[in-house]
Amino acid sequence: MTEKELKAAFQALSPEEKARFLEIENREWLESLEYVLKVEGPERVEELLRLLDEYLFRHGVYPANRLSTPYLNTLPKEKEPPYPGDLELERRIADILRWNVAMMVTRANKKADGIGGHIATYASIAELYEVGFNHFFRGPEAGLDRDLVFFQGHASPGNYARAFLEGRLKEEDLENFRREVHPPVPGGRGLSSYPHPWLMPDFWEFPTVSMGLGPIQAIYQARFMRYLEDRGLKPKSSAKVWAFLGDGEHDEPETVGALHLAARENLDNLIFVVNCNLQRLDGPVRGNSKVIQELERLYRGAGWHVIKVVWGSAWDELLAKDREGHLLRRFEALVDGESQRYAAFGGKELRERFFNTPELKKLIEGMTDEELTELTRSRGGHDMVKIYAAYKAAVEHKGSPVVILARTIKGYGMGPTVMAKNVAHQVKKLTEEDLKEARRFLGIPIPEEKLPELPYYHPGPDSPEVRYLLERRKALGGFVPERRVRFQGGLEVPGEEFFREFYEGSGGREISTTMAFVRILAKLLRHPKIGKYIVPIVPDEARTFGMEALIAQVGVYSPQGQLYVPVDAGTLTAYKESQKGQILEEGITEAGAMAEFIAAGTAYAHWGIPTIPFFITYSMFGLQRIGDLVWAAADQRTRGFLLGATAGRTTLAGEGLQHQDGQSHVYALAAPNLLAYDPAFAYEFAVILEDGLRRMYGRGEDVFYYITIENENYVHPPMPEPREKVKEGILKGLYLFREGEGKGVRVQLFGTGPILGEALKAQELLAKYGVVADVWSATSYKALYVDAIEAERETRLLGKARRPYVQEALEGHEGPIVAATDYLKALPNLIRGYVDRPFAVLGTDGFGRSDTREALRDFFEVDARHIAYTALALLHEEGKVTKRTLNQARKDLGLKLEEVPPHRR
Repeated sequence: MTEKELKAAFQALSPEEKARFLEIENREWLESLEYVLKVEGPERVEELLRLLDEYLFRHGVYPANRLSTPYLNTLPKEKEPPYPGDLELERRIADILRWNVAMMVTRANKKADGIGGHIATYASIAELYEVGFNHFFRGPEAGLDRDLVFFQGHASPGNYARAFLEGRLKEEDLENFRREVHPPVPGGRGLSSYPHPWLMPDFWEFPTVSMGLGPIQAIYQARFMRYLEDRGLKPKSSAKVWAFLGDGEHDEPETVGALHLAARENLDNLIFVVNCNLQRLDGPVRGNSKVIQELERLYRGAGWHVIKVVWGSAWDELLAKDREGHLLRRFEALVDGESQRYAAFGGKELRERFFNTPELKKLIEGMTDEELTELTRSRGGHDMVKIYAAYKAAVEHKGSPVVILARTIKGYGMGPTVMAKNVAHQVKKLTEEDLKEARRFLGIPIPEEKLPELPYYHPGPDSPEVRYLLERRKALGGFVPERRVRFQGGLEVPGEEFFREFYEGSGGREISTTMAFVRILAKLLRHPKIGKYIVPIVPDEARTFGMEALIAQVGVYSPQGQLYVPVDAGTLTAYKESQKGQILEEGITEAGAMAEFIAAGTAYAHWGIPTIPFFITYSMFGLQRIGDLVWAAADQRTRGFLLGATAGRTTLAGEGLQHQDGQSHVYALAAPNLLAYDPAFAYEFAVILEDGLRRMYGRGEDVFYYITIENENYVHPPMPEPREKVKEGILKGLYLFREGEGKGVRVQLFGTGPILGEALKAQELLAKYGVVADVWSATSYKALYVDAIEAERETRLLGKARRPYVQEALEGHEGPIVAATDYLKALPNLIRGYVDRPFAVLGTDGFGRSDTREALRDFFEVDARHIAYTALALLHEEGKVTKRTLNQARKDLGLKLEEVPPHRR
């Protein structure tokens, strides 16, 4: 019977007959397997199962429970859809772009040797991009169906080369590649080295080049897109997140650390495309194995749908002839180091080393070395037909994220010095031989005598190539990449009336700044205008921060809802998960939470939805651990609030060395658009928050905030008068909290956060020695420092006579300054050069310890006794306090000063 007749006979069976048939079939298979196992042993069983797998794979069937499949294309030739575009024209465009990239980078390095840039990466990824540009990537005019695309950073010259053909960039712009400060060619703009939204805010959307940050951000952008849809802030759409990344990039933990989240939450709006050119900066990614197979196991194990695009069309005929699987088994024995030799040395090497058995030699009978050279270059990632099939399958796949593993050649088409060589990544200039070979291989119609001029090639605005790519982009919704800010500001944010209750203090109750924050957050969540936009983000510490009531109030976001009854059901703080939940509970992943913060803090630009993220984390595990992502957030103009909780080296008390943060405010200095504050009281926090909402969401400023909050309880006073002056001082970084009373020699005490309380105690201690102390709250040394260096620059370069704010604030307040902080001494020392008097700093340099707050502050010499003694010592140096008084104070205060400083113990 024919296959058709067999299928018809089976379908004609009744349900009972089918069940009986399947029962018999199952028994026969199991009896056969039982025979083999008992008579021939388990090794033979394994061999048969392998043969069955090979048979399935050759017919395009991939069992879901396999972590690894043969080294073949996932989609066999029979399942490839017809190509919808002009294939030859698209290949031509890709080759023109390759040429212009090579010229751009080479010309830049001829003008300024060592300016850098990369040729080989784009050469390997061109077809992967072009199929996307011409058939898949939807641009900004597609509205909410637009795609977000994370481009591989080292391939950025390819995006510039394409924008050149599209008419978005001029030749003068290309001439200014990597020359942003002083573009050497008039009439052109400087082009940033990699994707940088801060530097090219109309072009790039995502900074992707460093430390695996693109992949993790892409995952959380896809996740946040679903969050917006599930909460009703954004209509459901078919938008996708595409992320292009390198195979070597998977050595970064950030690349792979969140793969399980994407699968767990069924993010089928996410597509990774891995450019497997098999090479990293120094050599092979996995010279002794196959990185594609390794990555397949990784992604399949994490729950992703994997599509491999390994072999190009030139291999199709050989694979069809290979009825007995000899070629497949040779593929399995191939390692990447060997594979790169074939790409580098061509057909003769392939004939001698790869087709090394009689069966394999028979497969290539009659083939020339030139045809075999074509085989060495025929990789799936350079075959637009194969790529289109993979992309189409990925876009249509439902239920899980998709990764496409595409095998390419680093430096493809760039000549013998570059292509597939270990040096490919570092090549910045093409040799004369490379230029000639690249021109021939890419088919660029430039006379040989013109090659020394390194000319760009533009086929003309009316050429078929340019008309075609413009038509395709118009059909897909406009240019990509392009950054359009869809929300420019104007959100009606709460003003002073909303925050006034927090100006009045804690009413005699002892509370922490963390408790104050939670109260304000709870009120913001209920706000009729902006409450729906608030996005609390917590990495598994909500209960530590006293936020359990908020979980019951607004719920934790879960796309599945809550499929169980929580153990605390019926209580006021029951754990509530919901598809419309507002809190993003990320689990123990500060990197994931920060990536979510970036997604929420950039939704104003991508979707026109001004979500307001509040990322609250253990401060020691914040900026120190996720500094790269904080820098990326700054680059892409993220808005929102980072809250460093349980902050302070001595404030956290018993947690010890790995938990006590005394440095996060120093890290916060690095990002220019990150404003950093350490408030002591609820009213200070409220003023800072009001300012942030107004600046970021009312005015649309590209800044974000880092605010430390602590767990030490004390009474919070009402805001002093005059309130407008105090509010100004809070935001500028310093204000007079309590003026000293009486007459006598004077001293100025600066305190930050809970250490302000120690300064207040020191004020009382000093009064016993006839010293009058003014106590200041230093809310932001970064703000004071930035203002001071700006004033200094204005005076020196611009001829303006502006004094730093810290000098203006101190005017009329005499005496030396003692600045005490729960952070490194480097922080107050930022302003040492801008005060015109003796200045002593007390800080917490060194490793933390487990003990009481009192003991820790004594150990680090930042408690009231040390503040008071330091003030007396400064006054003694000025001749205003006698040596006898100083010695008596040391005795009275019970100070036992150690020879070895705290930071050396």
